[in-house]
Amino acid sequence: MSDNGHNGVFEPEITVFTCNYCGYMSVDTAGALRIQYPANVKLVRLPCTGKTEVEYILNAFEEGADGVYIVACPLDNCHHVRGNERGQARVDRTKKLLDEIGLDGDRLDMFFVSGGMGATFAEHAEEMTERIRALGPNPLG
Repeated sequence: MSDNGHNGVFEPEITVFTCNYCGYMSVDTAGALRIQYPANVKLVRLPCTGKTEVEYILNAFEEGADGVYIVACPLDNCHHVRGNERGQARVDRTKKLLDEIGLDGDRLDMFFVSGGMGATFAEHAEEMTERIRALGPNPLG
């Protein structure tokens, strides 16, 4: 097993898709408040999580991400009305697909946060890092 961490601890690479509104604002808020979150998180900003195509998620795994998650506006509070619900449907379909191809759907998740929730963004980053660390490296990698 390859090790990209320190002291033999696997440090996963995680891709995070955020919407341009609440999702990205929560990242910004975490930074402004100097709230620490794992450095292994790579941000990809989208106009809306409704634009999260299945192929974007699969490409992230193909490019070596050990885990992927999406940070969207709260349900019933999407700037594009129902974009986050469309994103959630795609995430659910992709989780099933990941299970079918043996990659484990638990490597993918979606969280809904308000823009001022920097601490919540950091908690989700930590939670996903721990989950992916337990699952181990991306078997495609």
